[in-house]
Amino acid sequence: MATETQQIEVPQISIRQMEITIIGDSPLIQHKWSEKAKAQMLSKQKKEAKQGKEAKNPEQDFKDSVYVIEAKEPFEQSIFGFPAVAFKASAVGACRFVDGVKMTEARGAFHIIGEIVRLYGPPPKMREDMVRIGMGTADIRFRGEFFPWAARLEITYNDRALSAGQIINLFNVAGFGVGVGEWRPERDGSYGRFHVATEQEVQAIA
Repeated sequence: MATETQQIEVPQISIRQMEITIIGDSPLIQHKWSEKAKAQMLSKQKKEAKQGKEAKNPEQDFKDSVYVIEAKEPFEQSIFGFPAVAFKASAVGACRFVDGVKMTEARGAFHIIGEIVRLYGPPPKMREDMVRIGMGTADIRFRGEFFPWAARLEITYNDRALSAGQIINLFNVAGFGVGVGEWRPERDGSYGRFHVATEQEVQAIA
């Protein structure tokens, strides 16, 4: 019995790279999961006996709240960053405000290279906030706040799905209406807002 061989052509994906710089328009508040918090969560899930609640250490809570790329002494001279996935999530979330770009399509159309994106600017300062943690209970949180701040995003993208201009527009819209970090616009706040830098602003960043 004769068989016919069919040649299948696989369309090539057009992958390109670009770098954009974003500049913070409002303070970025970080709240990283500390090792102590993760250990307490694991202990609760394992149903281990509860230990007495430790006294608060504001300075350590502050240091544990921020993302450190390279630790140095003193702490203020460390190199700080923020998760790349947070910036991508912000841009994808901006699809709600942009015609013609769906969130499901944007998720697979571009990626930010790296896990933690370096932040440029002065070291964080410690802020003290009253927060609600459920059932009407209040707590005091000590977290790091960055301002002014900027970041360079290395982006790889499929230009047959989204153009460079569309991606830049998504980040601009994201910076105004979605934001990153704690108390961002997406969470009824005004922190963590940003915009895509102009050429003059890029040159001014060290």
